[in-house]
Amino acid sequence: MAHYSKEQISDLKKDLMVETTLNGFPMSFDTTWGIFSPKTIDDGSIMLLKYLDVQPDDKCLDLGCGYGALGLTIAKMAPQGEVILVDKDYVAVDYAQRNARKNQLNNARARLSNGFSEVPEKDFNVMVSNIPAKVGNELLYIFLHDAYKRLAPGGRLYVVTITGLRDFMKRAFKEVFGNYKKHKQGPAYTVASAVKEE
Repeated sequence: MAHYSKEQISDLKKDLMVETTLNGFPMSFDTTWGIFSPKTIDDGSIMLLKYLDVQPDDKCLDLGCGYGALGLTIAKMAPQGEVILVDKDYVAVDYAQRNARKNQLNNARARLSNGFSEVPEKDFNVMVSNIPAKVGNELLYIFLHDAYKRLAPGGRLYVVTITGLRDFMKRAFKEVFGNYKKHKQGPAYTVASAVKEE
């Protein structure tokens, strides 16, 4: 077990910073220990961003936003649109909101929400989620049904999951949306989407 001195502990409490380029946009994120993937943008999110079709005026939602890597990159892709970022972790929401300001994104805002509980808005064109490996099937079905209800006709839900969940996601997407598209399957992650057909 690691032992830390008082000085090391005070260093650990300082914000971490991730500077990177996502989908061609230079991005800067403040992060902290305890938020998902605090030292680098995780491979699943990077993979998901490659397959997104986002129009400049799309209305978008990032479900389970963490410190904002997906949602804030989408806000750069949709400068005339709007992006709502939600997470059930208030620390994540705080950092996502700070990172929206840091990256000068006036079209993005973060809020605390347990799934869709604080998302009354409807008619989203794009939703994204980096789904945690440990999410139970029940919660995934709740998310998919809630996402379907809030998407505009023709709206798209994109997810990245661990590859071990891909068969379940395919089945669940087909049940709830009636369709499923696999964009990329790697050894660790799979990116897929479904469309709310008009």
